[in-house]
Amino acid sequence: MPKRFVVAASEFPDLPLFAAGFELAEALTVAAQQLHDTVTPHNTMRTAVRLAVHLLPGADHAGISVIERTQHRRTVAWTDEVVRFAESGHTGREQAPYWENLWSAPVVRLEDSDADDGGAALSELGLRSALSLRLRADRRRLTVLTAYSRKPRAFDEVATRVGRLFTAHVSLALDSATVREQLTEAMRTRDLIGQATGILMERMDMDAAEAFDSLVKASQRENIKLRDLARRIVDANNAT
Repeated sequence: MPKRFVVAASEFPDLPLFAAGFELAEALTVAAQQLHDTVTPHNTMRTAVRLAVHLLPGADHAGISVIERTQHRRTVAWTDEVVRFAESGHTGREQAPYWENLWSAPVVRLEDSDADDGGAALSELGLRSALSLRLRADRRRLTVLTAYSRKPRAFDEVATRVGRLFTAHVSLALDSATVREQLTEAMRTRDLIGQATGILMERMDMDAAEAFDSLVKASQRENIKLRDLARRIVDANNAT
């Protein structure tokens, strides 16, 4: 009787030399460059799913989802609409038993959706096998890249190892894009607060320290984020 799904729990500390090693290395280098050229996490994930189809042996479609401990799953990037349909059909534990294993294993393979009781939604869409790889993990949620194939048992150990190498690059690029986005937002917030402080200085004849202190106290009093209060003051000033 065929095994319904395989959990590849190994961290693959000793990666093998592939027969086409130079070709794989070159492909991963190009992929890494494309990933690191993205400027936001969303663009990084959109680029990652497109690259996954080209790099992972056997992959026909790919998607990235965020899985909550509550079993809620949100698809954030996809190559085709079939991926969104496939993942929206798996929202409960009984429907997707192999996803549950991602909390304890970095990689999970679904060998054949026709043979797996939880793979009916995939089978109906013509998707016979899947390879899920963790990108991020904490106590509350997982970020997972899943490759899908129209063939059963499409993802072997080689595909899994290539997937592990690829997702390592994706994770690094995603972290880098997240930091850049946070820094950009921090600079925008600083500029916004600076503008609001300047407006208060002019209107209320205050120095910079007094104006900023007034802004902070108003934020606490009204239970509103300092950034949002600053934006409100700037927008009101621009409207006059």
